[in-house]
Amino acid sequence: MRERFADSDSFSRIRPKGGPRRGRRSDRFDDFEPEYVPSAAAFPEGFDDPAPAVSDGPAEGDRWSTWDRSTPTEKGPEPRPDWVVTELAAVDTELGIVKTGKEADVFLLERAVPGTGRRTLMAAKRYRDAQHRMFHRDSGYLEGRQHKESRITRAMAKRTAFGKEAIAGQWAGAEFAALCRLWSAGVAVPYPVQITGTEILMEFVGDGDGAAAPRLAQLRAEEADVEDLWEQLGRSLSLLAVDGYAHGDLSAYNILVHDGRLVIIDVPQIVDVVANPRGLSFLERDVRNVGAWFVSRGLPEGRVEELVGSLAADARLG
Repeated sequence: MRERFADSDSFSRIRPKGGPRRGRRSDRFDDFEPEYVPSAAAFPEGFDDPAPAVSDGPAEGDRWSTWDRSTPTEKGPEPRPDWVVTELAAVDTELGIVKTGKEADVFLLERAVPGTGRRTLMAAKRYRDAQHRMFHRDSGYLEGRQHKESRITRAMAKRTAFGKEAIAGQWAGAEFAALCRLWSAGVAVPYPVQITGTEILMEFVGDGDGAAAPRLAQLRAEEADVEDLWEQLGRSLSLLAVDGYAHGDLSAYNILVHDGRLVIIDVPQIVDVVANPRGLSFLERDVRNVGAWFVSRGLPEGRVEELVGSLAADARLG
């Protein structure tokens, strides 16, 4: 049975705060992070019920394309890849689930223009609602983050239903902003197409028939070019470090490999290694966690320590 998710109409958009910051970078990825807060319509108690929506769905597919429901800052960076379908006549069709997780589930979505050959597959990452989501990483992510409305900050701290919806919106916004920044910097991440509410549409890493790329942890030794994959990983982590960041939760389970191409996923908790007093430890942990997979497949252990030192220098951490 297809699970239903709230659409972006149940969230009100709040423009992010901008402005310069100290140090060698003029901005952070979350300076431009879209924030989503549940509106009164999501909590009808004490509010007037909104008028029922009139069904105006497409003749085929599950819904009209949501492209026009995202603002310019909620769409992926330009220049966009040719495969991104932006036509308003397009329809979205859900083709099944790719992955379930504690905070979000990932679905396979086709966006196509009926009557033409214009189609693309995307991954739709949907952060779970207040009733079905486990917030095991929220305390670290939200530490020091304040919403400009104190009532929302209090609700988030108390983990009320309203507060959990706001947290889910912040997670989605954080991941989309991180993907945009990393893609623009040349890091090997999926291209972020758009964000609508708590749904992120991004590049589907897999084949045209909908078979998802395996995780690095799932590759057999004979399927992996260990040296080439290590070089690819080092380039992406170096670009992250030069920009002052670490993945923060990197392992062989959140790296995909498709036709020899390495792609890093799951980036909402990206760590500012310059501002965070434990920044260097996050960077080291990322490299050693994923490095264990490479060492078990023949990479000399010394290469792992070399990469740690190189990334620390890239981030100017000593």
